[in-house]
Amino acid sequence: MVGALLVAGTTSDAGKSVLVAGLCRWLARRGVRVAPFKAQNMSNNSMVTPDGGEIGRAQAVQAAACGLEPSVRFNPVLLKPGSDRSSQVVVLGRPVGVASAVSYRERKAELMTTVLDTLAGLRADYEAVVCEGAGSPTEINLRATDIANMGLARAAGLPVLVVGDIDRGGVFAHLFGTLALLDAADQALVSGFVVNKFRGDPALLDPGLVQLRGLTGRPVLGVLPWREELWLDAEDSLSYTADGVVGRPAPALGSQWLRVAVVRLPRISNATDVEALACEPGVSVRFVTEPSRLADADLVVLPGSKSTVADLAWLRSTGLADAVAAHAAKGLPVLGICGGFQMLGARIEDRVESGAGVVDGLGLLDVDFEFAEEKTLTRPTGTAFGVPATGYEIHHGRVVRTTLPGLLTLPDGTGEGAVSGAVLGTHWHGLLEDDGVRRALLRRVAAWSGRDGFLGADDVSFTAARAAQLDLLGDLVAEHLDTDAVLRLLDRGATPGLPFVPPGAP
Repeated sequence: MVGALLVAGTTSDAGKSVLVAGLCRWLARRGVRVAPFKAQNMSNNSMVTPDGGEIGRAQAVQAAACGLEPSVRFNPVLLKPGSDRSSQVVVLGRPVGVASAVSYRERKAELMTTVLDTLAGLRADYEAVVCEGAGSPTEINLRATDIANMGLARAAGLPVLVVGDIDRGGVFAHLFGTLALLDAADQALVSGFVVNKFRGDPALLDPGLVQLRGLTGRPVLGVLPWREELWLDAEDSLSYTADGVVGRPAPALGSQWLRVAVVRLPRISNATDVEALACEPGVSVRFVTEPSRLADADLVVLPGSKSTVADLAWLRSTGLADAVAAHAAKGLPVLGICGGFQMLGARIEDRVESGAGVVDGLGLLDVDFEFAEEKTLTRPTGTAFGVPATGYEIHHGRVVRTTLPGLLTLPDGTGEGAVSGAVLGTHWHGLLEDDGVRRALLRRVAAWSGRDGFLGADDVSFTAARAAQLDLLGDLVAEHLDTDAVLRLLDRGATPGLPFVPPGAP
């Protein structure tokens, strides 16, 4: 079998990423050599590949579902929004500049060549490639320059499945409307629908499924049930609600909980860094957007940011900066990761990302930073709290002066990050996914915050938790999708003779 298909969605967060991961896991367990692909991703959740490139984190997770190391081939174009009007453009793992929405359109022809060449290479090397669309395929204002949805499907001859989220309501209108606003050539590739996140008895949906097929000539190939266990590795920060609890907190093993407040910055990046904390029993992790939410926190986390200086100004304008400082003044722990680490410092000189020049940090760590033109993209190793540590770095800001010991010790004996009492900072993403590091941090947090009744677990494996979720996705595909139909699409392409549904594209 040699084939490829595209999973499109009626909206962002409809379930494209998880369906692709599930299809990849299911195929890999059947012995199929399968790879994921997302032509263009817009997300500040990214990670570093073994060859030092940067891709969307969702594609790294999909690679894991395939049993593969992440590769820049799986996400050739990554857009990292730095503001409402501009994004850093990353091509085949490397930043190539900043573009506005208008100027980016002018680059689409060149990028389409890169996308198609990369996809062709994957199709030559793997038996199956499961592609993920971006947003909705029915963005009629963007269709002329689309390289991620129907533009890709047309150019590469891909059959398309459209997935809709029934949990948010209106799924039949979403599915029908998505098809009906495509032109005839695009519609000819849409070969089926998938309903995602259904709660209840699927039999209740049958009349609607039958009517949708009658209206469109396309079958619903499956109804995937809602499963609350599926929460790791959200595609982007929009999946996190403001002041929302992360994950499904397990009961405390001791008499007390640890409460973690993660500041939800406007331009937050790599929000998934804190998900590993939420895997621990008795640890409640919550995203917060206003100062009162820090009042009862044991640990405050300042996460990464795509626009450190702008988000630092937001911290000050909301009063959160003062709340973080007050928290630290009580001797309670604060952890800054990447951009959050930079905000905790004494001074930031940024003539690259914001062009703001020299800006005062929060002053909780005696560290100065300077932003460099070249982005640091590495996968380092070292030790933290006396145990082995791994992570990945994605940043322009670099330490140019510090009087503090490092949070981490590198193999050459030098330090990374900084420690001042209970205030900690590091540029490493993914550090908390190391089970030993996470447990050691939580023990210190409990001691600093006086939570003597907190009892940490010694058997939680973040890697195993992620693998279990990928296996669950594979199980859901196997049990609830018409997998024979999926295999036919991979083998033969789009279903021939599908009817046109008016009105079509404007």
